[in-house]
Amino acid sequence: MSQTLQLPLDVTAIQKLLPHRYPFLLVDRVVEFEAHKRVLAYKNVSCNEPFFNGHFPNNPVMPGVLVIEALAQVGGILTQLSHGGEAEGRLFYLVKIDGARFSRMVSPGDKLELEVTLKRTIRNMAMYTGIARVDGQQAACAEILCAEVKE
Repeated sequence: MSQTLQLPLDVTAIQKLLPHRYPFLLVDRVVEFEAHKRVLAYKNVSCNEPFFNGHFPNNPVMPGVLVIEALAQVGGILTQLSHGGEAEGRLFYLVKIDGARFSRMVSPGDKLELEVTLKRTIRNMAMYTGIARVDGQQAACAEILCAEVKE
């Protein structure tokens, strides 16, 4: 992927950047990217998502923790793309979440817009600011700290 980046990135290209797979890959498409700055991606929330079976049976709502996880995954995509997309031997783990706020429920049929900005890097760690939106309305936001661990 270190060749010229062609947006949008589909799920096949995303799987080359992240180790996550179904049912835990929570990013479907990357549509904007600025190296070492920001990325914009989407998650199409389907009624077939496995978590809707129990959260909640008669009122399906995407768990807030998974919205934050989706933002963290987009942060990983930002870092991977900023370093040429070479994911081999690089893993990033979520180590801290600050200021998480949930302001709108995410339901089946929603297109979850995930915008992540790199706030700063410290040694092997990256601090991101993430905002999740549905129809232009903020659904959640948080500061996310991830650490790189070499395999």
